[in-house]
Amino acid sequence: MALGRFQQAEFAADLWQVYLDDKNCADEYRDPKEFFHRTYLTEGLKDLLTNALIRLSGKGGDPVIELQTNFGGGKTHAMLALYHLCFGVSAKDLPGCETIFTETGIDNPPKDVKTAVLVGNKIDPGTPELKKDGTVVKTLWGEIAWQLGGKEGYAMLAEADENSTNPGDKLKELFNRYSPCLILIDEWVAYARQLHYEKDLPGGDFDTHFTFAQTLSESAKNADNTLLVVSIPASDIEIGGDRGKQALERLKNAIGRVESPWRPATAEESFHIVRRRLFQDITDPNLFTARDTVIRAFSQMYRDQKTEFPAECREKDYERRIRDAYPIHPELFERLYEDWSSLDKFQRTRGVLRLMAKVISYLWQENDKNLMILPANVPMADSQVQSELTRYLDDNWLPIIDKDVDGTNSLPVDLDRQHSNLGRYSACRRVTRTIYMGSAPLQKAANKGLDIRRIKLGCTQPGENVATFGDALRRLTNQATYLYVDSSDRYWIDTQPNVTRTAIDRATQYREDQTWDEIIRRLKQDKETGDFAGVHIAPSSSSDIPDESTMGVRLVLLHPNLTHSSKVDNSNALIEAKQILDTKGSAPRYCKNLLIFLALDGSKQENLFQRINEFLAWDSIVTDKEVLNLNPFQNKQATAKLKDADNTVKMLLQDTYQWLLVPDQPEPTGDIEWEEYRLQGKDSPVLQASRKLVNEEHLIITYAAARLTLEILNDYVWKNSNHIDLKTLWKYLTNYLYLPRLKNEQILSNAIAEGVANLLWNENFAYANGYDETKQKYLGLEVGKHITPTMSSSSLLVKPDVAQQQIEEDTSLELGSRARDVREERLAQATSSPVLSSTSNGSNNGNQTIVPPSQPTIRPALDQEQSLTPTQKKKRRFYGSVELNSLRLIGDVQQIADEVVQHLTSLKNAKVKVTLEIEAEEEGGIPDSVIRTVSENCRTLKFKSQEFEEE
Repeated sequence: MALGRFQQAEFAADLWQVYLDDKNCADEYRDPKEFFHRTYLTEGLKDLLTNALIRLSGKGGDPVIELQTNFGGGKTHAMLALYHLCFGVSAKDLPGCETIFTETGIDNPPKDVKTAVLVGNKIDPGTPELKKDGTVVKTLWGEIAWQLGGKEGYAMLAEADENSTNPGDKLKELFNRYSPCLILIDEWVAYARQLHYEKDLPGGDFDTHFTFAQTLSESAKNADNTLLVVSIPASDIEIGGDRGKQALERLKNAIGRVESPWRPATAEESFHIVRRRLFQDITDPNLFTARDTVIRAFSQMYRDQKTEFPAECREKDYERRIRDAYPIHPELFERLYEDWSSLDKFQRTRGVLRLMAKVISYLWQENDKNLMILPANVPMADSQVQSELTRYLDDNWLPIIDKDVDGTNSLPVDLDRQHSNLGRYSACRRVTRTIYMGSAPLQKAANKGLDIRRIKLGCTQPGENVATFGDALRRLTNQATYLYVDSSDRYWIDTQPNVTRTAIDRATQYREDQTWDEIIRRLKQDKETGDFAGVHIAPSSSSDIPDESTMGVRLVLLHPNLTHSSKVDNSNALIEAKQILDTKGSAPRYCKNLLIFLALDGSKQENLFQRINEFLAWDSIVTDKEVLNLNPFQNKQATAKLKDADNTVKMLLQDTYQWLLVPDQPEPTGDIEWEEYRLQGKDSPVLQASRKLVNEEHLIITYAAARLTLEILNDYVWKNSNHIDLKTLWKYLTNYLYLPRLKNEQILSNAIAEGVANLLWNENFAYANGYDETKQKYLGLEVGKHITPTMSSSSLLVKPDVAQQQIEEDTSLELGSRARDVREERLAQATSSPVLSSTSNGSNNGNQTIVPPSQPTIRPALDQEQSLTPTQKKKRRFYGSVELNSLRLIGDVQQIADEVVQHLTSLKNAKVKVTLEIEAEEEGGIPDSVIRTVSENCRTLKFKSQEFEEE
């Protein structure tokens, strides 16, 4: 669509200029053909022209038409259309009017129409006007008579004009004499409000004038082929004070009896009006194709991203509206006709034309490549456009535009420069332009501003990332001085600065130590400890952290001024961590294996500090609300901002304290190395650290007895000693970084209890309550039973083979002692055993008497040897074999141990040997990997023999 005459500064000529054929008036207003070529005929205008043709042709029609709209609503343009219709040109020279002539059945406009044009603000009621033929005219009725009939016409009303009195029925005679007649009166109220109640003006007094108005409307109704069209203002700016209001009321009462109202252009018809005036019609088929492609792109974008834009954008009717408004987007028209047209000074049609002409001119000169003109494309930094947008508003809008909307050094421009993703689209500038267009004219509205979806509608072209404009809006909300947002997420620009600027100013005034104190305060509010025995928050020196073996593993959150970055060996956080690990104040630190450190990320520290300062600023504003004299909305805004700032800081603390620094020593004689881990989570940094350390086994919360044996006792203890006391063992675990880092003493205690209670204790260790140096014996030696270890220097873990040797020796001595006890008991029993005795009464009859023995004592088999008769041999050996289920191996072994082995090992001198035989057969052959694994494990477990055989 090619550009039309957008360079034209004014878009509505004065009716008086056209009537007088003023050479300063553009041809499109003076020439009927050009006028209708540039005019879009709305339904209201069609009805007006149709009625005029019918009335002036003597076929009926309404005799009096009242044109009443808001300022700039098209009243003068409608009168110009009537004037040119009756100018005397043929129908073929009136483009666009074909349907009017067809519908009325009238081939051409009526000929020789006498026209009278009165523009109230061009006529002075206090000064008679001398016409070129020498006639002196004093009143409006005199003016009408002279324009219709010259000197002859004026003579018919000369007396009434000279005396400034109502002409009465002579008006009807005048109209019939010169019919068909067209009387156009514009700005009548502007004329009438100048009149007085006294008869001191040539134009007549106030009352007489409105008597004339009634006579005029009645005469037009009763005369032949006469049409009276009067414009009536609807806005206060045109009415002009109390006298104007009174004049309007009297005028409406005077002509209201016979007038027919006129229907002004609708908002959608206004699209066509502006487009017709500013752009030439499309005739090239390629341009039609290009237009339709653009329309489809916009419609598809609104359908695909339905949650980002207002609901009506998805409807088919909206696509039609885009087509009707092209290349200006309907959203821009809506803002102009719904919002800006509500201003008294803004002319509904003329104002839009003036503004859009300057907008289009600027975009054309800048070779703008946007597909359609959106609110975001209105270049408010351009002086001419800015003038159009501020001429209807208070003067204080100019600095606001320069600062927060579209100035060369404005905040939006600065943000676009700082952030490449925003600068790519000039996103911040486009957002503020859109908000300005939708909020500047509605400062006194109850529900002002735009919601975020309508802002995105006013900004986004197809192919652009909608989320970018949301990001821009968020940044602007946090920094703009005049941008407001309410609880329903409606945004607007106001003339009063919001409290954001106060917050920004205050945020820059906080010292670093105040920022650090707030961070430390927040860290101390976190009561989470995870699996740590304790958490130290920002210690001021290494002496603040105790060095005690009983305290368990602790996490140190380094001071906020200390940061770390990935693979940086000399970060100030790592330097501080090393210093704390080495010393406690001026003394060396011993319990190094109980400390882990957490530090801020260096790249995120500055952002955290800024957000902390913003929180402090909002907190101070809410506290000082009475001192600052905040209004209810500002107070509400400050409270909301404080809450947002608080949530932001909480999230940033979780994200910024993210470097775990873990001291480690892979080899006992090697150097200390530092492992670093980056935390990633959305909860307490302490909990994040705890989970990470447990997962990486830098913090052990459950420890098996087998690991205690393999990782510590076998490698570091049994090589040099047969036992170790628990206090020393725990001391080793807390002091040496090459040993596992157990959470606390209880973890070690649990592992010891598990190992001693295990059936296979001899693979782990035994437990004793002390050691008798004189007897070279362990006191209270415990194996294969549940115990509660005591973490003291007298509680010992004993090497399993040493413990086994002592148990065997003790068992042998006990069995020998028991054997002696049994022999003594048997001897005692022998003296009381039953005997065969004989009695005789002098005759040898051989009678015998059996004396019953005493009842034998029954004892457990574990407490005494079996009673044997002298002729019975002792059973000295036991051998048994059983086939075990490989799937229930552990359970079966436990049962055999309890039911068989335990009874045998309880004998004093018994030597019990348990042998496990394993026989496996795999028809497909045993894989090499299994052979290697089993062979190696058998050697480690000290199998006496192991062999893989071929078939």
